[in-house]
Amino acid sequence: MKIFRFFLLSVLFCLPMAGWGEYNSPLYLEKTTIYIGEHALLVEVANTDESRQRGLMFRKKLGENEGMIFIFPNEDYLSFWMKNTLIPLSIGYFSKDKKLIDVYEMAPNQTQVLYHSTQKVMYAVEANPRWFAKRGLGKNSVLKIESRFIARP
Repeated sequence: MKIFRFFLLSVLFCLPMAGWGEYNSPLYLEKTTIYIGEHALLVEVANTDESRQRGLMFRKKLGENEGMIFIFPNEDYLSFWMKNTLIPLSIGYFSKDKKLIDVYEMAPNQTQVLYHSTQKVMYAVEANPRWFAKRGLGKNSVLKIESRFIARP
């Protein structure tokens, strides 16, 4: 009976960790350099459901000119939050024609605030805090990305 209890407790203890471990493990994504205006940013490409859901969760740092681009299959109103995101970030939303629509500064690891696009968009770029502002990038700044990057379900 003691062996059975030990086994049962072991299984119950390990189940939550197994799911968390998978989600917390690194997700290796293709990288590319994008340009917003004339400013280069080395980004990981999140163009699948899994990569878009994970985003930059659990990252402890981000290089000065590094970030992530989220590519969606269709234009839509988007909302992002910062659940399990340990570092502050800037987010820029871009239309289908790759023009900057909105920029927000996002606080780390909170779930109370959602950052909504004000128009239908197809791309979102996350970078270090104030990345867009420091470079003078505002509404209608143009995103340049290789045409081979398209969304995949």
